[in-house]
Parts: sequence; C-alpha cells; structure tokens
Amino acid sequence: MSLYAIHYVYDERADERAARRPEHLAHFRTLADAGTVTAIGRYGDDLEPGALIIVDVETRQDAERIIAGDPYVRAGLVPRHSVREWPAFGAWPGRDFPA
Repeated sequence: MSLYAIHYVYDERADERAARRPEHLAHFRTLADAGTVTAIGRYGDDLEPGALIIVDVETRQDAERIIAGDPYVRAGLVPRHSVREWPAFGAWPGRDFPA
C-alpha cells in the first residue's frame, strides 16, 4: 500500500458544498473506517479554498476511484484536484522515521 495526497480546489459554491457536506463526510467516514482514508480536512486559511485528503491505497487509480465517488465531485463542486504519491513516514504504522 502507498500513501497518496489528494488536493482539492473548491469553487465559489460554498452553500452547495454545505448542503452536500453530510453526504461527503459519510463517504469519507466509511473509507476511514475501512482504513483507506487516514486524514481529511479543508484548509483553514484564507488562500485558495480546498482540502487535503490522505489515502492508503495500492495505486493512483484507486485514489482516483475514491475521488470519483465523492458527492462533491459528482456534483461538480471540485473543479480541480491533483493526486500525488506521498512516501511519508512518521505516525503511520509501518512508516517509521528512517534511521
């Protein structure tokens, strides 16, 4: 398994995102309960609105499938996203700091 960092860029439709937020969070809660999503959250600054999602999957295509199932994405509320493999170490089991 590999970690992937997914970066969402949101558009200006905050009210529509708020209306779909329970469905969006339920999607990711299910994945987190399965151990696939390790972290998720919107950015808390005043820069470009968006979110960061960390997933633990086999391939980039697996990460893209997670994105495709997100209610925000299906509703067209995420006009841009990127996926990057992230060989992080630290607090994740099996990903200790290098010697």
